[in-house]
Amino acid sequence: MQPVRRALTGEAGTMLPAFVDHHVHLHLIDAAGLPRRGVAAVVDLGGDPVALARRVDGLPRVSYAGAFLTVPGGYPLGRSWAPADIVRVVTASSRHPGVSGGARTAVDAQVDAGASVVKVALNVDAGPVPDDDTLAAIVAAARERGLPVVAHAQGAGQVERAIEAGVSVLAHAPFDAPVSRRLLAKAVSAGQAWISTLDIHRGAARDVAIANVRAFAARGGRVLYGTDLGNGPLPVGVNRRELLALHEAGVRDDALIAALTDPWPRAERTLGVSTFIAGPAPAGAAPADDVPTWLSRATVVPTEELTRVD
Repeated sequence: MQPVRRALTGEAGTMLPAFVDHHVHLHLIDAAGLPRRGVAAVVDLGGDPVALARRVDGLPRVSYAGAFLTVPGGYPLGRSWAPADIVRVVTASSRHPGVSGGARTAVDAQVDAGASVVKVALNVDAGPVPDDDTLAAIVAAARERGLPVVAHAQGAGQVERAIEAGVSVLAHAPFDAPVSRRLLAKAVSAGQAWISTLDIHRGAARDVAIANVRAFAARGGRVLYGTDLGNGPLPVGVNRRELLALHEAGVRDDALIAALTDPWPRAERTLGVSTFIAGPAPAGAAPADDVPTWLSRATVVPTEELTRVD
């Protein structure tokens, strides 16, 4: 954190690295308000890769997975919010390029459309999911193209499958059931990251997700701030409720800022822009919720507009 003055308005405040929402769906929201509310960059985790490839300029900066990779009858096929262009059906575990319906072909299509990450749907609560061979083929194909795999893992055994298969990132912190210490250790050791999305849950699922994040973070796990924006009535911008839930999970202070400012999956997406928060930063004796509340007041400004104040 750096004390600064904003040239445009003369306001004094604090400069931080650019904030990133690591899980959004741009086709379901109006993203124009995100920079005013503190979000400089987003990661779209399920959209039309052709449409997303056209979003090359302006704010927020966009990285994307392209389409969900799923199997016949699998999630999110048939959902009202999921038009056909945001889903790619994989029918074979082939790792050879160009095979119709093959895992490698589906991965190549997203990468060739500019994707920075590949997303696979492992939601057994909503239909069939890729078998082990197909999941392994997707992970291997993405690695060959130099991209991480992110998984929507939901339902019995799916978080375990994602961890065992070497999936790089979970699109949602696990919320079905407590994650065992063995699997937590394996996920942390492998460098897996979890995107929080805690505010989409209520009741028992929220409690489980927060407990899992607490255990994961306590072991050194990498937590990324993400909201699943587009999924229900979530605020467009930095979500104070998400920050408060992360704070409850023990992701606080510098760790909370790190979750917000992690440039995954593409560091260059945040070059030239910074976060500005007017007024002084909370002091050490401030109430527990002051840091999340303060962070939620952020806006995005060009870095060159901010002058350091020593």
